[in-house]
Amino acid sequence: MRVRKRKGAAELIAAHSDIVFTEKADWESVFGNAQPLEIEVGCGKGDFIVGMAKKYPEINFIGIDLQETVISYALDKVLASGLSNVKLLLLDGKELEEIFLKGSIAKVFLNFSDPWPKTRHEKRRLTYKSFLKIYEDLLVKDGELAFKTDNCGLFEYSLASMSQYGMVLDRVWLNLHANKEFEAENVQTEYEQKFSKKGPIYRLKAHF
Repeated sequence: MRVRKRKGAAELIAAHSDIVFTEKADWESVFGNAQPLEIEVGCGKGDFIVGMAKKYPEINFIGIDLQETVISYALDKVLASGLSNVKLLLLDGKELEEIFLKGSIAKVFLNFSDPWPKTRHEKRRLTYKSFLKIYEDLLVKDGELAFKTDNCGLFEYSLASMSQYGMVLDRVWLNLHANKEFEAENVQTEYEQKFSKKGPIYRLKAHF
C-alpha cells in the first residue's frame, strides 16, 4: 500500500520512541510483562493491530511496516487508543530475524500484502519461501500464521507456496465475510472494510 508522504511524520515518530521502534529491543521489558507476542507484517494504518490489542489485552502486539508515513498513521491510532499492549516497528519484513529471537513469536499476521503480480517480483511476496523460513524460525512450536487477502491470484500462490514448503493448512476460507461463525472474531483492516464490499475476502491459517 502506497500513500502520499505525510508532513511531520518523522518528527511525530521521533517524539514517541517508546511506541515506534526501529531496532532490536528487549520486548518483555518494553511491554513490562511476558505475555505472548503476536506480530502483523505490513500493518498499514493500524486498524487491525490496534483492534486486536483492544480485543485481546492478555496478548502483546507489534505492527510492522516499512513506510514512515503509514507507521505515523498507525501511531495516531495507538495514541488515541491509550493501549499499552501494542507497539510499532518501522522496518522491512526481511529484517525480522535481526529484531526477534528465534521461537519468540506466538502468531504472525499477513493482511492484504502487496501481491507483486509480476513473476520477476515473486521473491518480494510475503508468502515466498524465504519469508516462510523467517516465520518458521521466529514462531514458537506450533505457532500460527494467519493470512488474509482480497487478491485471488496471491491467495492461490500462497496456498501452493505454503504447501510446497511443508506447512500444514489448518483452515481455508474462500469467502470470509460469508462465514457467520468467524464474523464475531474477525478484526478488519482499513483495506478490508473498503474492499469486502467489492468481492470475497480469502483467509487461511497454517502452522509449520
